[in-house]
Amino acid sequence: MRRFLVALLGGILTIAGTPTVTRGADKVISMSTTTSTQASGLLDLLLPEFTKDTGIQVKVFAKGTGAAIRDGMDGNVDLIFVHAKAREEMFISEGYGTKRYAVMHNDFVILGPPNDPAGIKGMKGAAAALKKIANAKAKFISRGDDSGTHTKEHALWVATGLPLVSKTTNIVIKGKTRELAFSHPKGLGEWYISIGQGMGKTITFADEKRAYTLSDRGTYIKYKVGRKEGIDLEVVCEDDEVLNNPYGVIPVDPAKYPHVKFDLADRFAKWIVSPRGQALIANYKLLGQQLFCPDAISDAK
Repeated sequence: MRRFLVALLGGILTIAGTPTVTRGADKVISMSTTTSTQASGLLDLLLPEFTKDTGIQVKVFAKGTGAAIRDGMDGNVDLIFVHAKAREEMFISEGYGTKRYAVMHNDFVILGPPNDPAGIKGMKGAAAALKKIANAKAKFISRGDDSGTHTKEHALWVATGLPLVSKTTNIVIKGKTRELAFSHPKGLGEWYISIGQGMGKTITFADEKRAYTLSDRGTYIKYKVGRKEGIDLEVVCEDDEVLNNPYGVIPVDPAKYPHVKFDLADRFAKWIVSPRGQALIANYKLLGQQLFCPDAISDAK
């Protein structure tokens, strides 16, 4: 009889404890996103507010856009938050995502050391500026990580008309090695340095080497004025239409991967494009400088 009561009590405790654990786990979603949304500090603002409003927590995996999209394609996350619109649309057309929510935009800028050895400061044409850097063989640091920034950089090198060299290399992201194919101007390892790192580390490395690099404006502002360390790099080329940088959120399609928490992921997507989410994005500033502009509600306040 005693053994029966002990067994019964154990069963009751197990049953009583299970729903609490399950409910907690059900309120956590995983999101793969770019290093720029994290390095800029934007997620540090948005995610606690989202959790406060909904009770849903977001586990973030920050990496290059290419790797973030692959996480979605492999069903490893519930949603992606990235900035490479053509690749995002392909992600949906191939059945991996349900819908792209246009969240916000900033722009890319070419950064360089104060002495500007290539003489490009003030240029409006980004491709022409890169061509001058290449002709001067001035140091240029590339992320080289298949990110949205790296994708944009590659498009700009193509636009220069310079002969490009195709290369295949291995990069390590979150402890996983994968093959990456990319094109670059002649001079890899000499004046053109590809480091396979996120935006923050790339900016820091370029600053140390007094080199040029391509960056999203939000992360640059964060590293320029939002940290005690600061950097010397300056914006030397901006305001070219081709430097526009839109971001989108896409829930992974449950028809493809039934295990994803689509309902919760879709709540995040709809929250971030709601008046509440868009106002938070519009008002996120560092020393008075706006890092991102909302796209779902352009006049959000």
